[in-house]
Amino acid sequence: MTVTIQPTGISPADVLAVARGTAKVVLDPTAVDAMATSRSIVDGIEAAGRPVYGVSTGFGALANTFVAPERRAELQHALIRSHAAGVGAPMPREVVRAMMLLRVRSLALGRSGVRPLVAEALVDLLNHEVTPWVPEHGSLGASGDLAPLAHCALVLLGEGWVLGPAGERIPGGEALRRVGLTPIELAAKEGLALINGTDGMLGMLLLAIHDARHLFAMADVTAALAIEAMLGSERPFLPELHAIRPHPGQAASAANIHKLLQNSAVMDSHRHDLTHAVQDAYSMRCAPQVAGAARDTLDFVETVAGRELRSVVDNPVVLPDGRVESTGNFHGAPLGFAADYLAIAAAEVGAIAERRVDRLLDVTRSRDLPAFLSPDAGVNSGLMIAQYTAAGIVAENRRLAAPASVDSLPTSGMQEDHVSMGWAATKKLRTVLDNLSSILAVELLAGVRGLQLRAPLDPSPAGRAALAALAGAVGEPGPDVFLAPLMEAARETVRGPELRAAIEREIGPLG
Repeated sequence: MTVTIQPTGISPADVLAVARGTAKVVLDPTAVDAMATSRSIVDGIEAAGRPVYGVSTGFGALANTFVAPERRAELQHALIRSHAAGVGAPMPREVVRAMMLLRVRSLALGRSGVRPLVAEALVDLLNHEVTPWVPEHGSLGASGDLAPLAHCALVLLGEGWVLGPAGERIPGGEALRRVGLTPIELAAKEGLALINGTDGMLGMLLLAIHDARHLFAMADVTAALAIEAMLGSERPFLPELHAIRPHPGQAASAANIHKLLQNSAVMDSHRHDLTHAVQDAYSMRCAPQVAGAARDTLDFVETVAGRELRSVVDNPVVLPDGRVESTGNFHGAPLGFAADYLAIAAAEVGAIAERRVDRLLDVTRSRDLPAFLSPDAGVNSGLMIAQYTAAGIVAENRRLAAPASVDSLPTSGMQEDHVSMGWAATKKLRTVLDNLSSILAVELLAGVRGLQLRAPLDPSPAGRAALAALAGAVGEPGPDVFLAPLMEAARETVRGPELRAAIEREIGPLG
């Protein structure tokens, strides 16, 4: 696959293809022309000797310091070196690749005043699988992701660090030589254009949106399995009950759960039982209201990310009429707010799933299932501690759901006196979603075990698909076994596409 970058931008699918795959990147000739046109404007400003921020002045609190023409290239190199000041473990390859691609995208819009060779140099890194070592700490989402992007840009100069194939740190110059690339020299404005953007936080948000979309569908699957195993009712998921409260995410989630519960001998066994509970607990009956609200939150976040993906994010920007204007478009508030909102929603999807796990394991509430889903409880503890793990992760997600975007700290001599913390917001969102996959794995494991214990009644097609997906890992109910491998297998099943695909082959697409 090849991703072609045009002056009109790229798609979220393009970002995923480059960040997580091996798609090659090319610059469309129209993007090259757009960059050359904007560069000619910067060259004209330099020739005229006008003081323009980032071209002939210092940066941040030094914006009023004039820089002589013969030192402007030095200024750009010094900027990159000084701003590559991150610390901590390296960011994952997929985040760094997304960040670099998005910076190319922004430069290619033709509003940054850089020579095409600067964007081409970033493309070369992507196409040669050269991934800069970008430390996790350093960005405040102030003038965008300054430190992370500076760590990327430093490799273009033959400096900095690169992430090796085994996770080791390789000197940037050595990494370039290994693949036959040579360092570049920056001209006026180009160093600033390489680092003044929201590309890191946008990249993480786009990856998170993709993951959340999958996990929210899987949350409907694991909820349905748990409800089926607990002899819950399908009536709360009837479409007419959700049409009278027309939140689209709620309707989609309810439709999924209702569909997943059909053609089940387990459900048929109690559908007309007069002693059956009149109302299920909230964690069962209100699953669509919570998961659906999360879906609606995700739709909002996707809208925000889509706008940012069409945006020129730089400072200053070069306008077609020749003006170079200072902007605040690098401020990450839109992305920070969106990431914090989605983290709250994802945390609650996990929280209600853990409550269903607890009900499945509690002999007083699980409707005749054995305690902790062990056929021989007492000597054996069954899934008791798996629920502990889920509860601990829920608690961590609640801490992570506290918004980062309200935590502004002033920097740069009070020039940057309000920052977005968008990098922190999107980074912790990824952790919340990773945690959610673990919580849903525990629910999947508990739901499968519960359905096994309902034998000889046959479960729904979704239940049968889940049992088949985990058959090799979980075995049959019996004496306690080493539980961590079972949980890891369930987690991989939740994260991967196979279970959903198997279910959809049986019952049709999920919403």
